[in-house]
Amino acid sequence: MPIISAEDNYLTVLNLFTTDTPEHQEQLLTEMGKIVDAAAYEGWISSTVHAGQDTPGTANLIQWRSGEDLEKRYDGDEFKHRTLPVFREITTAIRLLQNEIVFSQTHPDPGGRVEVSPGRDDYTAIEVHRVAEADQAELVKLLGEGQQWLVNVPGYRSHSVFKGLRAMFVEGAFAVVYSQWDSKESYEAFRDLPHAAKPKPRQTNDERIAELQIACDANTYRVVHTRAAGE
Repeated sequence: MPIISAEDNYLTVLNLFTTDTPEHQEQLLTEMGKIVDAAAYEGWISSTVHAGQDTPGTANLIQWRSGEDLEKRYDGDEFKHRTLPVFREITTAIRLLQNEIVFSQTHPDPGGRVEVSPGRDDYTAIEVHRVAEADQAELVKLLGEGQQWLVNVPGYRSHSVFKGLRAMFVEGAFAVVYSQWDSKESYEAFRDLPHAAKPKPRQTNDERIAELQIACDANTYRVVHTRAAGE
């Protein structure tokens, strides 16, 4: 199964698609599954497809050996003339985010590696934080090291922080948080806790994040399919 680890030097791509109906989400999942099952691109490591929960959509977490390998994929006729046109027909928004993993933490072992697999029952949240380029490094630190207290939150399993490098269909600098929880209820209890009820370290951290970020959006997912090179 794919592993998210700051020790790896993979380029991590998050392809985020939003759509308007559950039927279109199923179409997206079908098309993504076809691509993942046929993948044999030079430098491709793994792909993991996620089904949207709160909002119809999909996420594909893809690991590449390098940015050069990814660009060969993007420059190919198949991607330009078949893949993108098919997805544009059944989506309301597309974001192709290229990232560097800079932090990962797991519970109960803070130094553990993050496993991503449909064989697990993780309730996954993906947040995209837009930020001024000058503030990106501080925001990434706040989202990662600044949230080590998460290991004490009921239901928390892991979170990983990615520094945005470049993107298609997104303007400006960004950071991404990929977190795993034991249930929808645990995640929503954490997310919706009133600010006044938050522990002081979280209050301070959240206030500074709010000052730095330009915008933030999130969706929740279940992993439904994964495949790695050689399988």
